[in-house]
Amino acid sequence: MRILVLCPHFAPDTAPTGTVITRIVEELAARGHHIEVVTALPWYRSHAIEPGWGGKWSRSETVPWGRITRVHPFPGTDKRNLLRRAVGFAGFNVLSTLVGSVRRADAVIAMSPPLTMGLTGWLCTVFGRPRRPLVFNIQDVFPDAAIQTGALTNPKVIAVARWLEKISYRCADAVTVLSDDLATNVRAKLPAKLADKVQVIPNFVDTAAIEVGTSDTSYRAELGIAADQPVVMYAGNVGFSQSLELMIGAARALPEAVFVINGGGAAKAALQEQAAGLSNVYFGDFQPAERLSEVLATADVHVVPLRTGLGAVSVPSKTYSILAAGRPVLASIDPGTEVTRMLAAADAGVAVPPDDQQAFTAALAGLLADPAALHAMGANGRAWVEKAMSPATVAERYETLITGLRS
Repeated sequence: MRILVLCPHFAPDTAPTGTVITRIVEELAARGHHIEVVTALPWYRSHAIEPGWGGKWSRSETVPWGRITRVHPFPGTDKRNLLRRAVGFAGFNVLSTLVGSVRRADAVIAMSPPLTMGLTGWLCTVFGRPRRPLVFNIQDVFPDAAIQTGALTNPKVIAVARWLEKISYRCADAVTVLSDDLATNVRAKLPAKLADKVQVIPNFVDTAAIEVGTSDTSYRAELGIAADQPVVMYAGNVGFSQSLELMIGAARALPEAVFVINGGGAAKAALQEQAAGLSNVYFGDFQPAERLSEVLATADVHVVPLRTGLGAVSVPSKTYSILAAGRPVLASIDPGTEVTRMLAAADAGVAVPPDDQQAFTAALAGLLADPAALHAMGANGRAWVEKAMSPATVAERYETLITGLRS
């Protein structure tokens, strides 16, 4: 088949969703499919086009499995300015539609966020001849996540976003989500007769690329952390969806442990202010993808924190990578949601209610007091992802879905 993939990020861009879709494309290509990717010029790391990629509105390259076309993303450096981001996304969607609609394809996969990629995908199916089916891939349910964090409060804007969300779901031939929680959320916004179009296909983890390593890493040495100090780490986007102030509170209560917040984002400066004077809190920058195994191995425990209400609309993909690295997880997240079920199934960590400082600190203290249990949880997580979350399995499920839509 010839498959058109529309996505906001693709390698070498560093966004987690870019990593996900890049590997899905590679696996589909390995199954013999021709892929046309339409994406943005790399911009995620600093919310500005990366050096060496600017100067053109569009760049196209031929690769062994097809072609990648990158268009201008109109980035804004202030992630909190939703109007500026919306305008940027609109510009990116217009360019993506212009490029994607003239590409030959038997099917289209469009990835969200941004939510507008659903309409972009639909327009590419309408303008393309003959009409090709659209698979709308949802990584986070929007606008629910933005409303829960308080980033979106204007009733008129929310109403427009809700309308766009429903239209996007209805226009798609299939909507794929990462968990049963997200599926329940999306199905509730569709007529009962359309509920079957929502399919659960979880993200994968690349256990070949992410290795289990010793915690005495070069990255630990770069940060100035001794080899025998227990390390608690958050690695990922430092945004307002994550309750990272829990780590600052725990650092005050557990001075014997070292806390590392690795990454960048809109909330980082505020966290650095909160951590002023704490000698056991370290902040690291985004690291190249090839150092992912090393960064993850540096920690004894990884933290996956989401604010109240977000566990049912978002599944942090970092959880899979942490388990692949053989490290246990402390999740601060809504009970009964996908991450809590995952940790229970794998016996690979502990989950506490979101935004509960006392529960978070107590659970962390218990984990750090039992190194043998930490090691066992890490091994359990690695074994679980090797069995259940391979990239080839995920790509096969997309292939099966698309084949069924075309029949």
